[in-house]
Amino acid sequence: MPSAVIADDEDLQRSELQRSLAELWPELEIVASCEDGDAALEAIDRLAPDVAFLDIRMPGLSGLDVARASAGRCRVVFTTAHDGHALEAFGLGAIDYLLKPVTQPRLADCVARLKQKAGGGADDLLRAMDELERRLRQVPEQARIKWISTTAGNLIKIFPIDEVLFLESDTRYTRVVSATDEGLVRMTLKELRQGLDPDLFWQISKSTLVCMRAIAGARRDEFGNITVELRGHGEQLKVNKPYAWRFRSGADSGEQDRSVR
Repeated sequence: MPSAVIADDEDLQRSELQRSLAELWPELEIVASCEDGDAALEAIDRLAPDVAFLDIRMPGLSGLDVARASAGRCRVVFTTAHDGHALEAFGLGAIDYLLKPVTQPRLADCVARLKQKAGGGADDLLRAMDELERRLRQVPEQARIKWISTTAGNLIKIFPIDEVLFLESDTRYTRVVSATDEGLVRMTLKELRQGLDPDLFWQISKSTLVCMRAIAGARRDEFGNITVELRGHGEQLKVNKPYAWRFRSGADSGEQDRSVR
């Protein structure tokens, strides 16, 4: 019996997709229904489903993050409410998508493709997601953050974005760190990320963005855990498993060597 995981942060969307799948593909067993990316990745690791239906935008790990971390272990179908122009990336073929609200004919077409096991492999999946992420996260130049105003006690500090090494967030504040100073800003990492260049600031954990130009190198220990070393700063940053793909062997357009030593 084929199995699937559904992940969406909206209860109604999850239940509606599960109901429609029960009608169109009654032999499909929904083994987990998750409201965030972290739960979805855990369910994929534990239950090894044949298919994962992943909402692109979710709290914590996004659907893209989950798909990268589980690439090759199951077929992936993204659900998204975003405009269709971003979805041209799926022309690369390895994955399918469902535009919300999901219609019965469109879902039926998706089910037919899944049953035929059409599509490419893990490499095609990663290439398609690279393109999709680039399209979804493009920030117009005029909308990008140029500087961040932070507090440190009674002081207000201004950090030009070019001097920021990394940003580390908790539930209320984000720590802004340069080579010589740091401060706190009352904004979430998600809010800041929307105004940052995604090619310059890499997410390496749920709570950390690092400027790729500040990365001196990365080390992998005997357990496979990756730690990032920074230029001009002694602090080391841990890379969570779903974001380890950034440090696969090779270089990216000559900008930064991603290899891990």
